[in-house]
Amino acid sequence: MKVAIRYYTKTGNTKKLAEAIGSAINVEAKTVDEPLTEDVDILFLGSAVYAAGISRQIEEFIENINVNVGEVVNFSSAALIESTYKQVKSKVEAQGLKMSDNEFHCRGAFKFVHRGHPNDEDLRNAQEFAKRIVN
Repeated sequence: MKVAIRYYTKTGNTKKLAEAIGSAINVEAKTVDEPLTEDVDILFLGSAVYAAGISRQIEEFIENINVNVGEVVNFSSAALIESTYKQVKSKVEAQGLKMSDNEFHCRGAFKFVHRGHPNDEDLRNAQEFAKRIVN
């Protein structure tokens, strides 16, 4: 099974999640600046919420996918909203790609809100999530 991990982060929270997922399944986590160059069965795609929306970098990455992707698995962090799932799903499906029903989301620190998140427990949960998806 071919798996890829891509993410975008401003604060470092999503990078922590991406690296935790990568370490659990032995896949290098890369930023969305690196496009997919080969077909994948699973694409773990990490995003966060900025001003109540997903970043333009995530939107552009999705719009520029030009390889076969079995399914996209969302992971995200946010201080205030529940997740980026609906926004990412809309973009993914508009590209004719399949969005997994499974997602991982945890709180992310922003200024004084949810300070310290994602924490060690969040990262362990992300690792267990990734293992379940891949196995």
